[in-house]
Amino acid sequence: MLKLIQELMRLYLPQGVVTEEALQAHILGQQTLPPDITTTDGLTRTIAIPFHRIPKAAEGRHWALLCEVANALQDELDLPAPAVSIASQEGFCLWLSLATPLPSLEAGQFVELLHQVYFPETEPVLGAPIELPPCLNRDIGRWTAFINPGMGASFIGEPGLEIAPPQAAQAAFLEGLESIDAARFTAALERLQSRAAGAVATVSHQGQAASAPASATPEGLLLKDATLEDIVRHLHAMQIEPTFRHVLPGTHSR
Repeated sequence: MLKLIQELMRLYLPQGVVTEEALQAHILGQQTLPPDITTTDGLTRTIAIPFHRIPKAAEGRHWALLCEVANALQDELDLPAPAVSIASQEGFCLWLSLATPLPSLEAGQFVELLHQVYFPETEPVLGAPIELPPCLNRDIGRWTAFINPGMGASFIGEPGLEIAPPQAAQAAFLEGLESIDAARFTAALERLQSRAAGAVATVSHQGQAASAPASATPEGLLLKDATLEDIVRHLHAMQIEPTFRHVLPGTHSR
């Protein structure tokens, strides 16, 4: 079994819902699985939090919000680090893995509470179709893919990737991530419910982030900008040939 398939199944897919063959066709662009992959009784192991471009906001504001929410998930809600992906059309997504499947409605309510508390300036996110990376959007010919968190600011304004991302790099972005156990999720949900009920949610440097240059990730965030050389060194340290560099903005002809 491919390492990437192993990681996707370990983190995001309930047992027996998707075959190895179907998942392999998905990551090769031969077919695209439906965005909402659940069991027959509506259980999911995935919480996806999309961040689309915000009309009339400063360019890159959606990326700044993603960084703030990624921090809050870890620092305030005591959850493990999420994966980060670039969408095939525009924007980004945070991915949380659940150790025990939950009703998809409950997972959606968790996302909506996050929206109310941490990024209410955006449009509601419930019901938005989200593709499990990596995969090809067959309508527009662009790829969604997991990315190194430090690469995010480089993708502001980019509609996905032009070519399929290397599978080894995709697996490497996932292999150190953890799933959320039931007790940890319940505790985080209770904190969110308390905040949404009237407590003041404090997001560090939110005002500064709104006026920060679009090319920079706001100060104080856990997700920092990385240069191309930083990314290449990171992948080399993991014994991965960094062919991913060929799909970074500015490294291919337009």
